[in-house]
Amino acid sequence: MPVDVEARVIRNTRLSSEYNVLALAAPEIAAATAPGQFVMVKLGRGSTPLLRRPFSVFEVLRTNGRVDGLTLLSKRVGVTTQMLFDAVEGDVVSCLGPLGRPYTPVDPPADAWMVAGGVGLAPFATLAEVLLARGTGVTLFYGARTARDLFYLDWFRDRGVRLSLATEDGSLGDHGRVTAPLERALAGAAGRTVMVYACGPEPMLEAVARLAAKYQRPSEVSVERVMGCGLGGCYSCVIPIRDGPKGHHYVRSCLGGPVFAGDQIAWDR
Repeated sequence: MPVDVEARVIRNTRLSSEYNVLALAAPEIAAATAPGQFVMVKLGRGSTPLLRRPFSVFEVLRTNGRVDGLTLLSKRVGVTTQMLFDAVEGDVVSCLGPLGRPYTPVDPPADAWMVAGGVGLAPFATLAEVLLARGTGVTLFYGARTARDLFYLDWFRDRGVRLSLATEDGSLGDHGRVTAPLERALAGAAGRTVMVYACGPEPMLEAVARLAAKYQRPSEVSVERVMGCGLGGCYSCVIPIRDGPKGHHYVRSCLGGPVFAGDQIAWDR
């Protein structure tokens, strides 16, 4: 069951003029979080902002094996994210979680390929740690507009995650979208068991799911839908799910997801 806590800000790490990582003292939530789950957060009191906003749990913080809290990876784009960007140590954030359906980790001999676009990196720190603890080989395909928007590369490298990078301006890795190195890798992976995980903008998720299906690989994608409550009460986050080859029905992504099998979503609806 999710818990609702008033979490103290431990630190606020600015990664750039737009991105930050906010550390929160919410050990009750962090200890129960599985990779891909999210929290609903709101900083400050009063009616601004009126609603909480969903964020994937980025890291679970530990000291000597004890869970201390969690972090959120955020990009400054609106009122809530501006407040999170400006937060200082000691501020209090209302934090509800963990919520949603997580990713399904795979075991060896399968390889795990994580595909991230922008802040879609968020669920992959916890997923990578779980996969590596199982002995699963992990590759991160990570794309952004420019090299300045690719973060935590050393964090993943130091833990043994292989990196395949792409930038739209060609400043680091492949010149173009992250789906290009992904497709090359899929085309060259004959005879290997691969599970594809993705998080990022919905057009990227659709492209990844279609590539995985093309090369007959399973995939799980974490969708980004507007969520008013995170508990299934407002129906603001519905997503079309296939009913056979032609039909579809809608489910609430905060309850049925945010992680879905890539071939489960009716992308053309």
